[in-house]
Amino acid sequence: MKIGIIAASGIAGGHILREAVMRNHDVTAIVMNKAALKLDVDTIETDLFYLTPEQIQPFDVLINAFSPPLGEAHLHVEAGKHLISLLENSEKKLFVVGSSGCLFIDRNKSIRLLEHDEYPKHLVETAKHQLQNLHDLQNSSIQWSFLSPSVMFDSDGPRTGHYILGKERVLVNSQFNSYISYADFAVAVIDEIENNHFVNKSFTVASENVNSTS
Repeated sequence: MKIGIIAASGIAGGHILREAVMRNHDVTAIVMNKAALKLDVDTIETDLFYLTPEQIQPFDVLINAFSPPLGEAHLHVEAGKHLISLLENSEKKLFVVGSSGCLFIDRNKSIRLLEHDEYPKHLVETAKHQLQNLHDLQNSSIQWSFLSPSVMFDSDGPRTGHYILGKERVLVNSQFNSYISYADFAVAVIDEIENNHFVNKSFTVASENVNSTS
């Protein structure tokens, strides 16, 4: 499968890149600076806002792991709109790395995590704009999936390959922790791309069989 990964030199994008390469997918990194890449793969060196239909034409799936600088969370929405416009009238899929703040915390799905008093204040704006990104996907005509991490998103956690999936609510594992390592998140991303269980849906993931703390 031909996969383009936007922000493949970032934390989330880097883990997804390694997972895709390990599974022998045909991967292209889409980055601002290819010198920042830790793997030798095909590269498109550009700002995502300058991506063209011609550049993404070879891909079956485009993964958006873009993370704007602090204070510029609104770029999530602008990036999302640009990517939706690029993929309109095509069979290509857009896979988006979402935000835990988009998840509901109650059974009635009336309160999202970003609205909870204990949700980190510095993440609220990102979550709000990621939620708008999700709404834009839901109102689009393209094929997409939107994966939100658990509350604790651990960049140093192990790749266990063991995880559980949920839909729109905060998910906890058997240890009652809402936890996912970046490595297991990447496993879930590539699994979904290979299996297409959540087409035009948002979902979430938590690591299982790992010693995590809440």
